[in-house]
Amino acid sequence: MFTIGDFARHGRVSVRMLRHYDATGLLRPAHVDPTTGYRYYSAAQLARLNRVIALKDLGLTLLQVQQILDEKVTTEELRAMLRLRRAELEVAMAAAAARLVQVEARLRSIESEGHMPTNDVVFKSIPAIRVAELTATAASFEPEDIGPVIGPLYDELFRCLDTAGVTPAGPGVAYYEDAPEGGGRISVHAAVQVAAPLQDGAFRVLDLPPVDQAATIVHRGSMDTVLPTAQALAFWIDENGYQSAGYPREISLECPDNRDDWVTELQAPVTKP
Repeated sequence: MFTIGDFARHGRVSVRMLRHYDATGLLRPAHVDPTTGYRYYSAAQLARLNRVIALKDLGLTLLQVQQILDEKVTTEELRAMLRLRRAELEVAMAAAAARLVQVEARLRSIESEGHMPTNDVVFKSIPAIRVAELTATAASFEPEDIGPVIGPLYDELFRCLDTAGVTPAGPGVAYYEDAPEGGGRISVHAAVQVAAPLQDGAFRVLDLPPVDQAATIVHRGSMDTVLPTAQALAFWIDENGYQSAGYPREISLECPDNRDDWVTELQAPVTKP
């Protein structure tokens, strides 16, 4: 038998927590000295303690924990619950990490206000190109909505091209349009340049029209951090008396495994008012 202090150390919990579990009926001591009132626990009770802590970490209330334990949940059922919770936490952590990247990008844009470098902008015309593409809809043009859509689209596009025996003839070209259904939704086009002639298959083949006037800038790094570069382009457009004529295309010039080494050209169509 262990004193409450010894049992707390072995269970890696606090004495205060054990007292609370005793008061709520979640984990009663194996023995209470009738004279001193000291609580004593057995090693076998560590199994119930582990279940209490695991279920509590799943986000359940102590009342829910007690109800589950009273129903004598099996070890396999508990493992399944923990695996599900682990998957949920992994998704939440990934989303939090993505939000942190966007916060950092916004912070860099704020810090560079008033001295955004626009000398890297190149004004040029863009020729027509033939592409194979897949399209899906994103909830908005915000990075957290675009990223989860365009990544899987490109994965599927390259699988389809490989199955069809088609080798890309040029870089990837991501472009965007307002979705027909409106509501701020965006049609996301994951495309790659291909050689003519080529017919539609599991993907669509089309000719992207030329762009007579485009303000372009090269972004180096993950597209998760593109915001300062995109806003530098916006400053150049405004300062030089142009108006935007659509969403910028994103041309993937280099896409190594390390996303921080990506090189992407932004091509913003513009007009003179």
